[in-house]
Amino acid sequence: MARYVTVASVSHDSGPAFHGDVSALLAHADHMLWRARQQGAEIVSFPEIYPLRERPGTPRALAEPLDGVTISHIGGKARELGLYVVWPLYTLEQDRVYNSSVLLSPRGEVAGVYHKVHPTISEIESGITPGEGAPVFKTDFGTIGLAICFDLNFPDIMYGLGDNGAEIIFFSSAYRGGLQLRIWAYLLGVYIVSAVLAELGHIVDMSGQLLATSTYEELITYRLNLDRRLMHMDYNWDKWDDLLRRYGPDVSIQFFTPEAVWTVASEREGLSVEDIIREFGLEERRDYWRRSNVAREQALGR
Repeated sequence: MARYVTVASVSHDSGPAFHGDVSALLAHADHMLWRARQQGAEIVSFPEIYPLRERPGTPRALAEPLDGVTISHIGGKARELGLYVVWPLYTLEQDRVYNSSVLLSPRGEVAGVYHKVHPTISEIESGITPGEGAPVFKTDFGTIGLAICFDLNFPDIMYGLGDNGAEIIFFSSAYRGGLQLRIWAYLLGVYIVSAVLAELGHIVDMSGQLLATSTYEELITYRLNLDRRLMHMDYNWDKWDDLLRRYGPDVSIQFFTPEAVWTVASEREGLSVEDIIREFGLEERRDYWRRSNVAREQALGR
């Protein structure tokens, strides 16, 4: 069945904007959260180490425990507005300092913490401990993954999030990501929402197309259907008309011909995209790739 969620991200450099004034930054974050909620958002993401820009001190001196000042404040706002919030900062956990994204629930609780798996060399030298694994987090609307900045360059975290079932990846960063975001969204067949310490935060479709981009405005929102899958055109061509004859506008189909892919989504209550795939024997792109590799191995006698 159609499973819509409205996502949002805030992108701007919080350093020059607030010069380390935490109270002013939190007031601004509150306003962005309120504005996002007024636009229907259910989850809002902020950029990497958002409350720490231009605050003097080492990562250890700046790190918060999970019940720290800014986490508690944003948790309270999340509870007040009924929002999930991705709040990135340095965290101090069991005497280790991490570059983290903290997921706060609509109840104001810490629902998950992601530790940057691939800090830069200079971050490690400054005392940041690398995280491990590619955890995903269950929310009321679906399964999400988190990634931070330099992570985008490494297949282990990106493929790991895709393999672990992330439907949306929230990418908090100090750099924009650009083409890389579109490539990973397409390769993984997931949505990616970026929040960066600059302009040009993006919401990216699973086809690799840009759905929204921030420029002068810091906040962008978009309504996504998570009951949607990315398919290859091969072996599915002859099924489109039967599918449309059976369900008409209760399914939505989009074609991305240059890449030879298409998407199918359910728009009907009680009908899931998995039901559609089974009924018509559709083959998802990832399954087609696997089958192609099996055929290759068999042809080689392996």
